[in-house]
Amino acid sequence: MTVTATATRSAPRTRRRVDRDRAVVLFHALSDATRLAILEMLRGGEQCVCDLQDGLDAAQSRLSFHLRVLREAGLVTDRREGRWSYYRIVPTALREVHDLAVAMQPRQDAVLPVLRASEQGSCCG
Repeated sequence: MTVTATATRSAPRTRRRVDRDRAVVLFHALSDATRLAILEMLRGGEQCVCDLQDGLDAAQSRLSFHLRVLREAGLVTDRREGRWSYYRIVPTALREVHDLAVAMQPRQDAVLPVLRASEQGSCCG
């Protein structure tokens, strides 16, 4: 087998691993009610961190932690203006979340394990 053939065969596996790792980061960032509330507030457009803090009735340190998780996942971006920070959603990141979730749906031609098990009498025997 040539190096090119080996690289070609491993490319989809590597890409799936990268996609899975990215999915873990994105879904972790979305797995918290406070972070979801932040995203909900940002749906209307860019918000000052002070408005987010007031709207969520959150301590500055707690809000800062959650914003950092969202920023590191690439779901939000920030900019500084004087002493204030402004946050907004990164639309391409939300499309990526959508695409990753859609990719996890069962294939139309997939046979459900329950059906196979009932045809054979048991799933493990």
